[in-house]
Amino acid sequence: MKTTTMAGFHGLLNLSLSSSSVSIHKPKSFFFYEKKLFLIKEEVEGLHFIRMEKLKQCWSSLLVLAVVVIGTGAVPITYLQSAVAKGAVCLDGSAPAYHFDKGFGSGVNNWIVHMEGGGWCTDVASCSARKNTMKGSSKFMNKDFGFSGILGGKQNTNPDFYNWNRIKVRYCDGSSFTGNVEAVNPANKLFFRGARVWRAVIDDLMAKGMKNAQNAILSGCSAGALAAILHCDTFRAILPPTARVKCVSDAGYFIHGTDISGGSYIQTYYSKVVALHGSAKSLPVSCTSKMKPELCFFPQNVVPSMRTPLFVINAAFDSWQIKNVLAPTAVDKRKEWKNCKHDLKKCTAAQLKTVQGFRDQMMRALSPVHSTPSRGLFLDSCHAHCQGGSAASWSGAKGPQVANSKISQAVGNWFYGRSAFQKIDCPSPICNPTCPAISTDE
Repeated sequence: MKTTTMAGFHGLLNLSLSSSSVSIHKPKSFFFYEKKLFLIKEEVEGLHFIRMEKLKQCWSSLLVLAVVVIGTGAVPITYLQSAVAKGAVCLDGSAPAYHFDKGFGSGVNNWIVHMEGGGWCTDVASCSARKNTMKGSSKFMNKDFGFSGILGGKQNTNPDFYNWNRIKVRYCDGSSFTGNVEAVNPANKLFFRGARVWRAVIDDLMAKGMKNAQNAILSGCSAGALAAILHCDTFRAILPPTARVKCVSDAGYFIHGTDISGGSYIQTYYSKVVALHGSAKSLPVSCTSKMKPELCFFPQNVVPSMRTPLFVINAAFDSWQIKNVLAPTAVDKRKEWKNCKHDLKKCTAAQLKTVQGFRDQMMRALSPVHSTPSRGLFLDSCHAHCQGGSAASWSGAKGPQVANSKISQAVGNWFYGRSAFQKIDCPSPICNPTCPAISTDE
C-alpha cells in the first residue's frame, strides 16, 4: 500500500493555515484512532505479498475508522512554523508543535502549560533513531490529542483547572527542552535546540493572551516534568508580576541515585545528554555556578535555590527510575533484575530490600521539597510513572490516594492556598491499596 492512501484519508479532514502556525482541525479523542490507523498501515506495508482481498479489508477498516473519527473531536495540533526561522526546531529540523484548548468563563485568563515526556537521547545514534518518530519530528506526531487528567476539560474530573487555557507542548528534542547548539553537522543533520523550542512556544502563547495571565502553571510528565522544574523560575519571570504562578512536576523528580553496582549510571547518562545538547547554558545558573552542569539535571540540586512554588507528584517506587536509575540494563550484566524491575511482585527478598533502599534514596533527595512550606508533595508508594495524565489516576474513585486525598485535590488545594499538602505514603510497595495493579509507565 502506498503512503498516499493515508494521505488520502487525511484529505477527508479540514485543514486551516495561518502565517505563523498551522492548526489541523480533526475531531475529539482522535489519538486512539490515529494509533489504530497507523498499526493497520504498518501491517499492510510490511507485507511483501498480499492478496487484493486483504487490501480491501484493511481499506474498509480505514473507512470505518474515518467515519468514527469524523463524529468525534480532540484538541488539534498547532505547528509553530514561525519558530523555524529562529532555529527553534525538533531534532530533524521540523517545526515545534503544541495542542491548545482555549479557556472560558472564569478560566479565560488562567493558563496551564504542560510539557510532554519521552526520555532523552545521548548520542548521534539514539537521536537519529528519534528523527523518524514523534519524539524527534513533528511530522510524525498525532494530529489530535484527547486531553485528560490535569489537562481535562470536564468540571467533574478536573474541577480546579477544567476551564483554563490548557496547552500540551509536544516533546521532540530529547533534552528536556534544554538543548542549544548552533552548529548542525551536515553528516547527521541533527538539531539540538530544545531550549529554543521551549522559549518559542512560550513567546507564542504570550502573544495569544498568556501575557494577561492571572493564574498560571508550568507542568509536565517525566522528561517534561523535569523541564517544568528547570524552566520554572524563568516561566515565573516572563509572566506578569501580579499573576499567581506555580509549577507542577509529575514523575520528573529523577534522583542522583546509586545503582545496583554501587555506581551512578544515571549521572553518566545525564552527562552525555548535557554534553551532546549543549544544555549547560540553559540550566539554572543558581545551580551551575556551584556544581557540574550534569548534576543540575537532578532536581535535588536545583530545587533548593528555586524561588517559584513547586508541587511534586511522584511514586516512591517510580517504575522508570527502578528500571533505569536503580537497575539499568547496562549494569545488570546477568539480567538478574529483568523480572523484578518490571514487576515488584517478582523480586526476591534481597531485591526487595534493595528496592526499599531506593525509596530511602528518594526520601533523602526530596528533602528540599518537604522542608519548604510553599512547596507541595504527593509521594505515594506505587510502582508507577506519570500519574496526573489520566482522569482515572488524577481524580478517579479508584485512583491513588495519600492521606485520603486524590492527586487533583492535593494539587488544587495547594495551588489556590486552600490548604498545604506535603504527604508521604506508607513505606512498602504493597501497603497502599489504591495503587494501580500494574505499573503505569507513560
